[in-house]
Amino acid sequence: MHNDHRRLGRELHLFDTSPVIGAGLPMWMPDGAIVRTELERFAAEQADLSGCQRIFTPVLAKRELFERSGHWDKFAEDMFPPMHVGGEELVLRPANCPSHVQVYAAAQHSWRDLPVRYTENAAMFRSELSGVLGGLSRVRQISLDDAHVFCRPDQVVDEVRLALEAIRSTYAVLGIEIAYHRLSVRGEHGTYAGSDEDWELAESELETALQQTGTPYRRAPGEAAFYGPKIDVQVIDAGEREETLSTVQIDRVMPERFALSYVSSAGDRQRPVMIHRGLLSSMERMVALLIERYAGRLPTWLAPHQVDLLPVDPRRHHSAAQDVLSRLERAGVRARIRADGSLGSRVRDAHRDRATYIAVIGDQELADDGLAVNGAGVQIDAFIAALKDEIATRALDRVF
Repeated sequence: MHNDHRRLGRELHLFDTSPVIGAGLPMWMPDGAIVRTELERFAAEQADLSGCQRIFTPVLAKRELFERSGHWDKFAEDMFPPMHVGGEELVLRPANCPSHVQVYAAAQHSWRDLPVRYTENAAMFRSELSGVLGGLSRVRQISLDDAHVFCRPDQVVDEVRLALEAIRSTYAVLGIEIAYHRLSVRGEHGTYAGSDEDWELAESELETALQQTGTPYRRAPGEAAFYGPKIDVQVIDAGEREETLSTVQIDRVMPERFALSYVSSAGDRQRPVMIHRGLLSSMERMVALLIERYAGRLPTWLAPHQVDLLPVDPRRHHSAAQDVLSRLERAGVRARIRADGSLGSRVRDAHRDRATYIAVIGDQELADDGLAVNGAGVQIDAFIAALKDEIATRALDRVF
């Protein structure tokens, strides 16, 4: 595929791999780290808007945590082998939810406190076979934009709606089109935890939230998680492949297994409902999709290099280019000067590297306090002001 992120990601120096680090463990290069950092900042803002509290939990835990949650029985073959330390078995986590359960359990909660929403951009690990690993889409360490909500039964539908609306808003900013929403339910075969009554109630709650938000959906028997049904947000990538990005899942199993509770208005102990939700999916999968979606030329706010400054004569115009660079950097714009080679070769190199704006400065531009930006003349102050606004609003359309 022409836009394959594995090729573009390496050509643009966004990520790479090392044989002595291992397959499925990509290194984020400086430019790729910029993209990831901007996405993480965006995810954090969205989490704040929906009332999430930030937490940090360890990537290691005792095996018994995942035995109790059910992950060990379900995913042991996909987990890395236990590490024996001081008579205990520690494992790299395959999911973040059991750790978030422990954060909730560490304090007492009243019905007035709920919903409690935790968010963490957290690493988790899957022991994928070498033959299926590739680029950023199939990796062994996953950096997941993950959130878990603990709520009263009467709050479930509202929380699912809030998650769906947050996903839609987030995708609109990223320019990602949702193909459809999939209601993933139990199939005839498979091992599922929890009672039939809880499953039927959770499916009904998800359907109600979808209907209340006017969201068309397709039922998908057999695609549920082992602990509950879920809404999967399906997208079609640049290679015409369908994949799941974000999910919203209702879970009454883990609160039961870990004996979670809150004090009700009547003063007794009640069991909360747990909702698993993610806005941006994993950083790896999201960056892979965006690289292919935009053929490497990311929206300005995500682009590692937002302006490439090209002095016509690198010696005579160097001082002027440095002055413009300083003005751009003070405005929070990521810019650099290209001075090696002919002007034509530098323009070609800037296009090759997917620079968002190519700004040429020569005698005419110096005389007008301007720049030739992507071939059009513009005053420097006007360019910087428009660019700051484009970045701050995370606009998809470029101003020049």
